[in-house]
Amino acid sequence: MQLQWPHAPLHWLFEPGIYMVTAGTYRKEPYLLAPRRKDYFQQKLFEIADEFGWRLQAWAILHNHYHFVAVSPEDPATLHRFIGKLHMTTAKEFNRQDSAPERKVWYQYWETLLTYQRSYLARLNYVHNNPVKHGVVADPEGYPWCSAAWFAQNAPKSFAETVSRFKTDRVNVFDEF
Repeated sequence: MQLQWPHAPLHWLFEPGIYMVTAGTYRKEPYLLAPRRKDYFQQKLFEIADEFGWRLQAWAILHNHYHFVAVSPEDPATLHRFIGKLHMTTAKEFNRQDSAPERKVWYQYWETLLTYQRSYLARLNYVHNNPVKHGVVADPEGYPWCSAAWFAQNAPKSFAETVSRFKTDRVNVFDEF
C-alpha cells in the first residue's frame, strides 16, 4: 500500500473558535499591488466574512498575500465556502481588469485554530504588524489595508497595549511572501 500525500493543506474545521487564515497569490504574483485592488479586496473580505458569519478581529492585505484572525460561526466548515467565494469574486474582477480571463490568481490558504490565549494574542500582534514585517511601512497604523489603526481606536486601551507587547518571533505562520 502506498500513502498518498495531499498537494494542498488539510482543512480540519471541526470546532468553532478563533482561527488565523493566510492565503497567497499564485506564484506570489503582486495582483494586489495597486491601492484600488487592496481597497476592493478589503471590501469583499468584509462583505463575505459577514455573509458567512465570520467576525474579523485582525487583517492585513499585502501585494501578494493576506492574513486574518476571525471568530468562526457555529459551523467553522463554512470557511471553505467563504474563502472560495472571496477568491472567486476577487480573481474574476482582477482578471476582468487585466483582460486575462481564466488566469489563476489565488494559490492556497492555511488556517489554524487558536486554542491558547498567548497564541491568540501573539497572532493578533503578528497580523497587525505584518506590513512592517514585509517592509511596506514603518508604522502599521498608517497602512489602510490592515487592522492596526482600527484596533488601536476600538479595543480597550489596556487590551491594545497587551497585544502590542506580545512577542511574535516564535509565531509559526507560513509567510514566505
